Parts: sequence; structure tokens; C-alpha cells
Amino acid sequence: MTLRFLPVGPRALLVELPDLAATLALFDALVADPVPGVAEVIPAARTLLVRAAPGAAADGRLAAAITARASLATARREDTAKAIEIPMVYDGEDLAEVAAHLDLTVAEVIAAHQAATWQVAFCGFAPGFAYMTCEDPRFDLPRRASPRARIPAGAVGLAGRFCGVYPKASPGGWQLIGTTPTPMWDLARNPPALLRPGGRVRFVERRSAVHATPAAPAERPASVVGLRVVATAFPVLVQDAGRSGQAAHGISGSGAMDLPSLRRANRRAGNPPDAAALEITLGPTRLSVDAPATLVLDGAADRAEIEAGPARIPVDVTRPFALDPGEVLVIPPPARGMRSYLARRGGFDAPRLLGSAATDTLAGIGPDPLGAGAAIGFADNPALAVDGEPAAHTWLPAAGETVLLPVTLGPRADWFPDAAVALLLAQDWEVTAQSSRVGVRLAGDPLVRDDARELPSEGTEHGAIQVPHSGQPVLFLADHPLTGGYPVIATVLPDALPLAGQIPPGARIRFTADHPFSPIEATP
Repeated sequence: MTLRFLPVGPRALLVELPDLAATLALFDALVADPVPGVAEVIPAARTLLVRAAPGAAADGRLAAAITARASLATARREDTAKAIEIPMVYDGEDLAEVAAHLDLTVAEVIAAHQAATWQVAFCGFAPGFAYMTCEDPRFDLPRRASPRARIPAGAVGLAGRFCGVYPKASPGGWQLIGTTPTPMWDLARNPPALLRPGGRVRFVERRSAVHATPAAPAERPASVVGLRVVATAFPVLVQDAGRSGQAAHGISGSGAMDLPSLRRANRRAGNPPDAAALEITLGPTRLSVDAPATLVLDGAADRAEIEAGPARIPVDVTRPFALDPGEVLVIPPPARGMRSYLARRGGFDAPRLLGSAATDTLAGIGPDPLGAGAAIGFADNPALAVDGEPAAHTWLPAAGETVLLPVTLGPRADWFPDAAVALLLAQDWEVTAQSSRVGVRLAGDPLVRDDARELPSEGTEHGAIQVPHSGQPVLFLADHPLTGGYPVIATVLPDALPLAGQIPPGARIRFTADHPFSPIEATP
């Protein structure tokens, strides 16, 4: 068995193996005998994404240690526990097309899908999304040529050799064959994910759709004492350093897009650097408080003022400032960058889920986004003295300007002709308005591949530059999916990610690479 190590960056690498069985065997070996310096391993169809721990490097020594574990890997034992039965209605939009592709009738597709025992190979894409395989070789289907912008929660789909159930409404390119009312992800359940790697599933047909009643969102009591959003152009989000180490649940790290700015705001407010603060996108945003508060602004915010009755009091955003009840803090759109961070001395009352208070907009976990009329309570956390020294802000880009972002070519640069790789680096890519915390959609001369091969789903990193069939890249940001099915031509270096999170629509990106694409092959 030959292992192929593909570069992702200084802190991660992708291990490519011959097939799913070899991939899961090596994953189990790495779990049973962890390699020092490895923080997390994300299994997929034919690859393992290996993330190095802080202070460790994803280099040849790490690859050698993984190769040594591969020599001891054995096939995964089948879970002997009773299979979980999932009721479903075969009402999918692509059911007839799937039947035609398999040269079966619709009834035969349904019968085959029910007859199979599906085993959970790995999890990813979204919390609770399980990639399930079976022994029926007929279930090998391509993704849709054009992904849907929205697939409803509970949709059952097929792609490649996998079957999956969408835990929440999200974009997707799988072939839809039906729906189920059974929730795949429920925070009231322990663990929240219904399906876990190694488990088995049987699908049982229902004759009519049964819709689960969604739980009513928790409401803050009206008596909450805290900060209130009077008005905002975009929802205000609670963010901290993110929730690392949750790949087994299909959850990416999330957290502040510009982590250094969040940490700087907290330190200036006397808080621990990774405490929860508010991430404000562009503006204008108007905020008020129910009790006196000491606040700090950092990130893109370059000016603000306090409305105190008829008075307009300018705020020195380089220093901590006070806001009293009856006053309104006005934060206009910044001239440069696009995300500002507001910290309060003593912190905010933000519940932690899976180790973090961050709002993951793709996964739908964490505190609810704060729109006009929403409030977040004040916490009474221990705090040190505020730092009154003027803050030194780093350079941030404005619309129309070009930002240089260094990348590592790979892990799938070899899926593209040399001309496409050269084109990635030779042009300025426009940041479009169709961008979010999930990813930045770029526009430019398309990156065309020589073929239309399907890439089995594999782990993706924060900073991955994924290229869909359109040839227009997407730069993954903090709330990106844990796995993806389009090739990643390059990955932005970790130190440049805070800057990437501040690039506004209308700016341009020029990618730079210091080293050629260089995979390594090794045999245990």
C-alpha cells in the first residue's frame, strides 16, 4: 500500500490512500496510537486531513510517523450493534433520474435502498451529516452538474458510493431520493449527532411525509440587563477563538474571522484574550446598554460616536470608552476592512456549546445572530484593568485595492493543467458581494480543468481555495464545511487568514506561492 502526502500548509497535510477501507484502518490506528504533535485527524472517502498541534509542523517527520502507523493498520471491524432504523418517504426530486442512471425502475431503486445496510464511514460537511456506504455496487452516482442553492433539512441524497441525510437546510449537489422526519442533529440529545462512524443504518419506507416540529428557539427573558441592538445593517455575531477538536461531530472551528483583533480588543478591555466578544460586519450599527459599560472597539472600526440626547460625542476608538444607559453607540461602515470587534470589560453572557460561544453560521450552532431589537446580557467575569494606551491598528484593504495573500499550492493542484495553476497566480481576483463567513466567492478568468472527474469528499481547511465546475474559486473562511467535493487548488497560509477575513466586496486578491506543488509518496 502506497501513501501519498499532499501539501495543505505548514500546519496540515492530506494523506491519500487506495480506498475507503485503507483510509478508515489508518484512521483507527492513529486514534489508537496518536502521533505526537497531531491535533486532529479528519477521515474522508480516500483521505485523512491531518492537522498539527500548535507549535508542531506538518512536515516530513510527521509524514514518516504516519507511515509507520500505516504498517500496523488493520481493517475496521463492523459494528455489531443493532442498525438504527430511519423512516423516510421516497419523494426526492431526483428519484426518477437516479433510476434512469442505474437502469432500474423507481420501485427497484426504493427496494434496493431499503434492502441495503448502510454503514457510517465518516462525518463531515455539517454537524450530524454522516457519509454512509453499503455493499451494493449499483449505488455509485455522480453529483448533480449544478448544485442546488438550498436543500431542505431531512433530505436523503446519494453521491459517489455514499448516502447521506441533510441535517439542516443548506446548499448541496447530491441526488435527492427522499425525505425523513428524523433529526440528524439535536442539541437536546447526548451526543447531538444521531449517527456516528462505524454505526449501521436501515431505511424504512413511510407512505406519507411526517414533518418533525422544530423546537422553539430559546428566548432571553425580557428583564435581561445587557447590550441591545437598536439597528444594524448585518446581524451582529457572538464570536471567540472557536471550537477546535470537534471534527468527529462534523463541526469546523468557526470563531472570529480576525482573531488577532478580537484578542486585542479583549486584552485592552481587561478580559482573557479568547473571551466572547461581538463581531460587527460593515455597518452602520447602533447599540445601547441597560447598565454602564466599559467598551473597546478593534478591527475595522475607524470611528464611532455616542448620541447622548442632542449631543454627538466622538469616540476615540484607539482607547477604551464608557457607554451609559440612555446613550446610543453609533458605529458607521469602516473606510477599510469589514469586521469590527466590540469587547466589554467583564464580558457578555454567551453560553458555551462544545467548548465555545462562537456562532457558526453554516452549522447553525452557537448564540443566535443579533438583529434589531435583540439583546445580549452582561456577564460578571473577573477582569483586569483596562489598557488605556492607544491601540496600533494594522493595515486593512478597501474596495478597489489589491491584497496579496500567500498560499501553499495543493492539495489538488495536480488536478489542474499547468496553465490553470499559472492563471490562479497571474491575475487579480475580484471579491464579489456573494461572500460570507463561509467563503469568499471570487470572479476572474475561470480555472478550467482538462476533465470532469469527480473528487471523493475530503477534508478542507480554513483558507482552502476550492474550484467548482464553473472555474470561479471560493476561498473558504471560518464557517466553511468540514469536507468538500470540489478540488482545492491552493490553501491560504494561516498567518494571512485574519487579513483574508477583512477583505471587503469590490477589493481584489492576488495569490502568491513561493514553492511548487510537491506531493510525497511513502510505502509502509
